[in-house]
Parts: sequence; structure tokens; C-alpha cells
Amino acid sequence: MDKTFNNRAWFLVLPVLVIVAFSAVIPLMTVVNYSVQDTFGNNQFFWAGTDWFTDILTSARFHDALIRNLIFSGIILAIEIPLGILVALAMPKKGVWVSVCLVLMALPLLIPWNVVGTIWQVFARTDIGLLGATVAGLGIDYNYVQDPLDAWITVVVMDVWHWTSLVALLCYAGLVSIPDAYYQAAKIDGASRLAVFRYIQLPKMGRVLLIAVLLRFMDSFMIYTEPFVVTGGGPGNSTTFLSIDLVKMAVGQFDLGPAAAMSLIYFLIILLLSWVFYTVMTNVGADKAPRTGGEA
Repeated sequence: MDKTFNNRAWFLVLPVLVIVAFSAVIPLMTVVNYSVQDTFGNNQFFWAGTDWFTDILTSARFHDALIRNLIFSGIILAIEIPLGILVALAMPKKGVWVSVCLVLMALPLLIPWNVVGTIWQVFARTDIGLLGATVAGLGIDYNYVQDPLDAWITVVVMDVWHWTSLVALLCYAGLVSIPDAYYQAAKIDGASRLAVFRYIQLPKMGRVLLIAVLLRFMDSFMIYTEPFVVTGGGPGNSTTFLSIDLVKMAVGQFDLGPAAAMSLIYFLIILLLSWVFYTVMTNVGADKAPRTGGEA
């Protein structure tokens, strides 16, 4: 019997396709168009080909910002992932304190990014800020406006304070989804606390950890608002990440062609590194089969 297909359902999807086209595809095509042309205003464009891409890829300015981004993302992942796991393990699994802990952990995530930058800009000042005044009172020479190391420490601590809660909440969701039967079997086998974490909790958190790593890598690699508000990319260019450098090039210098080429390269780097993270972590997770036993 012949089946009659009703294609009118596509009309329900059409508004979504139109919204996506206007919000993503059309702006992306505009950036691609600018990346291969040059303009001097008055809506006059001149073909540049791949010159802008060559200039960006061979630019020491781009290389320095990229290295700063990679170092920052590496530091953030090395701190926030283990810290988030420890916080999730310490959170209660039952009782009234569960709701209290969840609300407290969610509070930093509710603060807008520009407000976070403003809070830490004031908080870290040595004259009126609680953190800056306390550190200065201890006899430590701290000034994030003039010292590059202090600026890096401030930006890293600010990001850890802001986003560790996300990792902790994701890991907590993975922990509470583990059936009690696993813990009962481990107790019968006489497994130690470390063995329970290694063979039960960590494998069961594999998927949420993958999401946490991907989200934190992408967010940290694209960070802009917080360091821009706190340090403005300084002192010098010590905290000028790719996003800040891109905005300076596009808005400050109005170099639309190089900025468009840099934004596309920036996007491809994020896409490539995220794919590498996903592939590696998926393969590692597939090789580890969860067990209930372990060393005593």
C-alpha cells in the first residue's frame, strides 16, 4: 500500500530555519566576505584574496595572544576540573542541606560577566578593595594594574570563583545518578574510598566530565568580558587574549579585513581543539569499563 507523506510539517520548522539563518549563517557569510576583501569606507571593496589570512597567521601579535589563550585555558582546566570534582564529592546527597548547597553553588553562575569583572576590579584594588587591602596588609606587593603576574593571578582566581560551580554541579548530577547497588557491591567487596572513586564514581561521571571540560575549554578560550573589565588587556599586553585583540583590531583600529580573517581562524581553532578534546576523552572513556571491586 502506498504511503502518503505530509510535507506540511516542514512549515513548523521554517521559522526556526529563518531565525538561524539571520542569527548565524548570514553574519558568518558577511565575515567571510570581509575576510577576502579590503575597504576604505564609502562601501567600496577591493579584492584581497587570502592576504589577510597570511598576515594573521604570520603575525607575532596573533601568536602571542594565542599562546596566552592556550596557557590560560590549560590553567583553568587544571584547577577547575579537579576542584569541581572535590566540591561535588563533598556535597551532601540527601537532606535539607542539598537544596542549600545547590543554591549557594548556583549563585556565582547567576551573575552577569560584566558584573563579575566589575566586582573583581573593585575587590582587588589595594586602596578600597577587600582582597587588595588584605594582601597589601600582609606585606605582599600586589598590584594587578602594574604587575603582569598579579594581573594573571587575579584573572585566573576570578574565573575559578565564577565557573567552578558549573563543574561541581555537573559532577554532582553524575554522582547522584549512580545507583546505590554499586556502593553496596563495593562495600561487600571491601573496596576502599579511593577504589570506589576510581572504579565507580569517576567512570560514571565520564559523560558529565566530558561536557564540563568542553564547556570550560570553550568558555575560557573565548573569554573576553571579565579580563577586559578588570585589566583591559594589560598591563601592557600581558592579559590581551585573542578575543580582546580581535575587538581592538575590529573596533579600535577598524581593520575589518584582518579582523574578519582573524575571527574565522579563531573559530576554526576553537572548533578543532574542541573536536580533539571530545575525541580523546570519548576514546579514553570507552576504554575504561566500570568495575565495582578494587583494592581493599
